[in-house]
Order: sequence, then C-alpha cells, then structure tokens
Amino acid sequence: MRFTGIPAVVCFIFFSCSLVFTGCFGNKDTHVRLKLAHGLNEAHPVHKGLLFMAQRALEKSDSTLVITIYPNEQLGNEKECIEKLQFGSLDITKVSSSALESFIPELGVYALPFLFRDADHKWQVFQGPIGKKLLDAGTFARLKGLAYYDAGARSFYTTKRPILHPDSLKGLKIRTQQSIMAMKMIAALGGSATPISWGELYTALQQGVVDGAENNPPSVYTANHHEISKYYCLDEHSAVPDIIMISTLTWNKLSAEHKRILQEAADESVIVQRQVWEEFVGDCLEKMQEKGLQVLHPDKQPFLDKGKELWKEFDGTIIGDLAKQISEVQ
Repeated sequence: MRFTGIPAVVCFIFFSCSLVFTGCFGNKDTHVRLKLAHGLNEAHPVHKGLLFMAQRALEKSDSTLVITIYPNEQLGNEKECIEKLQFGSLDITKVSSSALESFIPELGVYALPFLFRDADHKWQVFQGPIGKKLLDAGTFARLKGLAYYDAGARSFYTTKRPILHPDSLKGLKIRTQQSIMAMKMIAALGGSATPISWGELYTALQQGVVDGAENNPPSVYTANHHEISKYYCLDEHSAVPDIIMISTLTWNKLSAEHKRILQEAADESVIVQRQVWEEFVGDCLEKMQEKGLQVLHPDKQPFLDKGKELWKEFDGTIIGDLAKQISEVQ
C-alpha cells in the first residue's frame, strides 16, 4: 500500500460551536467533534499520518466523527497538551513517549539507550503484549494510548564539533526533552543535559544556549535545525516512539461504534505513517547535506558500551524488569 496524499481540508474543519461533543452519546448518528494537537509542522510524517487518521475516521463514521488537527504547538507544547488531555480541554495529542514519563513512569523504558536490536525488534515490541500493555498504563492518569508512530532513531547534531565518540560530549550542553531518562542518558554518555521545549530549540541553538541536540532526521530537517548546525552524527543511541494519546474523559464518552472506528483509523494510520517516515528519512538526510550539514557515521560500539552502563541503575526496578522483557522479545 502506497501513500498517495490526503486532502488538506481534513486538517482544518472549523465550527462556530465548541469543538467537543454535541448531542446524546447513545445515538450512533450523534456528531462528535474532537480536537487533536501536536508540536510538529505540516511537512512532518507524523502530521501526515494524523491527517490520514482523521480522514479515515470521517469516512468510516459517515462524517459523524470529525477530528480537527492543530499542529505547530498551536495549543501548547507536549507537556501542556498532555495536561489538557487530563483536564478534558483537549481530546487527542501526539507526544513522544519521553514526554509522558512524568505521567506514566513505565514509559521511561523506551528512553533507555540501545534498547532495541533493530527496527524489526522495535515493532515486535510495540505491536506485541508489552507495547499494548504500556499503551494502557496511563488510564489512572486519564491517558490512553491508541497507537505508536515511528520516530526512528535519535542521534546527535551540534554547532561546535562532531560527536564521534562519547568523549566528544564532554563540556557540551545538549538539549533534551523534559525527560528524566533522556537527561540521565546524556549524562551517562558524558554531556550536560539541558531540557528545552521543541518550539524554543531553534533559537537556543542559534544563540548558543545549547551546543547541540539529539533527534531523528525528519524532525531536524522540518524544524530547520540543519540551518544552524554543522554536524549530524548518526550514533542512533535511542529509538523512543511517538504515541497517539486520547483523554479517557473523551474515550469514555464515545459510543462503542465510535471507539471502534477511531481505533481502526489510528491503526490504519500507523501503516501510512511508517511508510511516509521511511521514504522521508533518506530524503531529509540528502537535503540537509546539500545545505552544508556534515552527516557522519561514528563507531557505535563506544556509545553502546557507555549507554548500557545506565541500564545497571535500574536493576530490580520496573524499568529494569521491562528492559529485560523487551530484550527477550524475538
């Protein structure tokens, strides 16, 4: 199945009334309007996947389930969107699993460096019992995961010097997400972790507030961080997924039919998002190199050795137990 594009009109459907629920939830013909917000721009594969999800939900429900999408942090950064889900002022968001750690501690396991052997192992975990269990781990916090999106592998990009070995990180301030695990990882590898929201990172790099950051190629490219970075070193130290999250306040009000339709639309969108992602990664790397960014391939073993030392800190904890279970998935 190839992705051939989605009508842009699905993205922005505005109503004069409140963009929440209307009518009686028991009636299958009830029109339900949901707000979905995320922090990435319209060119990103995640946004395209969400557009597809919105389109399929509209089609499958005979236009009774309408999702309006707000990209570019229009409704807040990742943490703010999560909190809005908890209070019911936002219905759905797409966030990195790292941003969910302070709400759902178990998800911190995904931020452990070199957790997955390869992409196949990663998706065996996400789509297997462990991944499905973790999607439901936040119901106590009014958060329910619908599906995982591919966020590839995260690597270092910097403005001062290339990161060809963990020792290269010494003395450098590296932007991280608002994630304890991400900060621990940077410290374990030798850098100085500096949490900054995604929307503020371009200026932080430009002004020297941080010396670098770590992320996947599509995110670096679509945020134009290659314009002010000199080196991108593909050590691929972690592979934290993106997660489509819905407020349980919203989910519990949906009819059984709309729950089924929304889950099916989310699952179908994963296939599209993964394909768009795979095609986009190579294109992004090529375009960034054309603009002058040096893309380098360091020896991963020294990074892996340093990163695995962090695992020992979690022996005997729920994170350590989950990491062991994940490593045993074939």
